[in-house]
Amino acid sequence: MEPIEIFKALSNESRLQILNWLKEPEKHFTPHEGVDMRKTGVCVSQVTEKLNMTQSTASQYLTILLRAGLIKTERNGKYTYYKRDEEKIREIGAFLQYEL
Repeated sequence: MEPIEIFKALSNESRLQILNWLKEPEKHFTPHEGVDMRKTGVCVSQVTEKLNMTQSTASQYLTILLRAGLIKTERNGKYTYYKRDEEKIREIGAFLQYEL
């Protein structure tokens, strides 16, 4: 775990919002047909629309979260889906609780 990368990723309001939305994706996104968002995740186009930003900016934010280990991806055909990495988020919580 690289704490600096995690803190950098969390230091942006939009990236925090993405993590919040991905916590309960069914409340914040309309699923692609046949996609279980809890299992598969949310497509970058859905995040882009929700953020009301360009696709490149949304992709950059997702990449930062991915590098920090806060989210993970799943490729399905031409789409890439993103979801929270709950295990990593628990590890970060434990790090904050016991190391700082």
